[in-house]
Amino acid sequence: MRLNEIVYNDATPVDGYGPGFFRIGGEMVEGPVITGPTGTFSWKGLSETGPLKDLAAYIDVLFVGTGADVAHLPDGLAEELQEAGIGVEAMSSPAACRTYNVLLSEGRRIALALIPV
Repeated sequence: MRLNEIVYNDATPVDGYGPGFFRIGGEMVEGPVITGPTGTFSWKGLSETGPLKDLAAYIDVLFVGTGADVAHLPDGLAEELQEAGIGVEAMSSPAACRTYNVLLSEGRRIALALIPV
């Protein structure tokens, strides 16, 4: 079996998560968070759409982790992001972290918005 070291270009992977927090690039962040090519920063949650739309110049797809379970995005949020040129996929936060890390290692133009489990 051949093993290759994973190299991440512009963003840092999610190292772990737990009740109320995420560990991203070795740093612990409490509460909702956005991470991607523009860095990692706290976020107020699904009602704060500005920082999500600001990612349009840097990404093609935004993964939204909705907590422990899959939840629907608020009415109009997906359409609002698509109008800004961002594809959006909602899933549980654990699944979003795994998907983000895999696609990030492939050099994809993605970001991640997370609500803690």
